[in-house]
Amino acid sequence: MTGGQFVLEARRREGLTQRELARRAGLSQPQVARIESGVMSPTFNRVVELVRACGLDLVAWITPADDSDWHIALANLALDVDARVRQHQAALRFARAGRAALEQARAGA
Repeated sequence: MTGGQFVLEARRREGLTQRELARRAGLSQPQVARIESGVMSPTFNRVVELVRACGLDLVAWITPADDSDWHIALANLALDVDARVRQHQAALRFARAGRAALEQARAGA
């Protein structure tokens, strides 16, 4: 994600207009638009300031690289099409069951 995409996401999550964010951050609406569209590349500190002006916080940390998705993709390529489809259907059933269990738990709480 670019800095502008973080700003856009934060603004949308909080239901703010570009004008409202600009007012909170002491910028003009066109400046916010240029940042969100990628015309301007803000510094990391500016992105953090804009996200905070939305009432959110942007937290960054360095973690070890995780190549597990790449290994899963390579393993999937070794499967034939039917096996890949079955595997994805099983994953979908698993996700749906998890969502249903979460909804049940929320309803019972």
